[in-house]
Amino acid sequence: MPSPIEDYAMIGDCLTSALVARDGSVDWLCLPRFDSPACFAALLGGPDNGRWRIAPKAEITATHRRYRGETLILETEFETAEGVVRLIDFMPPRGEAPDLIRIVEGVRGKVAMHMDLTIRFDYGSVPPWVQRVEGGITATAGPDLIRLIAGPPMHGQGLSTVSDFEVSEGERIPFLLTHALSYGPEPGRIDAERLLLDAEKWWSDWAARCTYQGEWREAVIRSLLTLKALTYMPSGGIVAAPTTSLPEKIGGVRNWDYRICWVRDASFTLYALANAGYLDEAAAYEVTGSTCLAPEAYALSWMASTTQQPRTCCPVSWQ
Repeated sequence: MPSPIEDYAMIGDCLTSALVARDGSVDWLCLPRFDSPACFAALLGGPDNGRWRIAPKAEITATHRRYRGETLILETEFETAEGVVRLIDFMPPRGEAPDLIRIVEGVRGKVAMHMDLTIRFDYGSVPPWVQRVEGGITATAGPDLIRLIAGPPMHGQGLSTVSDFEVSEGERIPFLLTHALSYGPEPGRIDAERLLLDAEKWWSDWAARCTYQGEWREAVIRSLLTLKALTYMPSGGIVAAPTTSLPEKIGGVRNWDYRICWVRDASFTLYALANAGYLDEAAAYEVTGSTCLAPEAYALSWMASTTQQPRTCCPVSWQ
């Protein structure tokens, strides 16, 4: 079963985002955009619907999580009888393709680790065709391609890709996942450590622009970083949440697709950003507002004129 929604941490690149559970599993990721079909959808079902877990093989005695400074770089520390290992998760500022990077760092002792990558395109329904490439694997289904490059050897197990490896104190082992079009050029190779520095600087520089100096500033900054991560950079539109198809109430039949820019939610967000000194974000939204709100206007008019089940092009889902 997936983790409770409150146990997930979000990382992103301002075009899409991933949700990471406390056990080291990425259970939700839509590529290449917020509104793309999910390739990891365990959040809505289970591991067979797609996930990417990296965690110690031995029993975990304690778990500690935090964001690194004023960034969206997530650090999860697992304590075991063998030692302590840190999992660093982040999505660097978008280059030629979306990247999800995970770095396994040995903190103390030598810890045996296990990686389980289960890719299921189209919301957990389409298993990919997996091939070996230099340094890793590619997984292809229709127009979508995901490439995973990693140092430890990997092999197929059922319809998943797994790896068993060890990490010692001071050692850092990167795993680099990249999405591309299957009919396009192969995505270029990337440097995990350089992109980690780039991501830390990008988020820290953005947070440093905050003009708020009042009470609970740390919580305010963390909230602003989350709101920034929910902003679709090309248009300035702000999605209400990165998820879809979660029931309004547990066991209920009403569910929604929140990956859309709602007028009310976006207005509150812009008010918060403007009051914190982020006038550029507010201005960008004002310029592109008619464009980024067009899908919502279409959805509302469509809902008023028909009672049919919405098609995939409609950014609102319900039962």
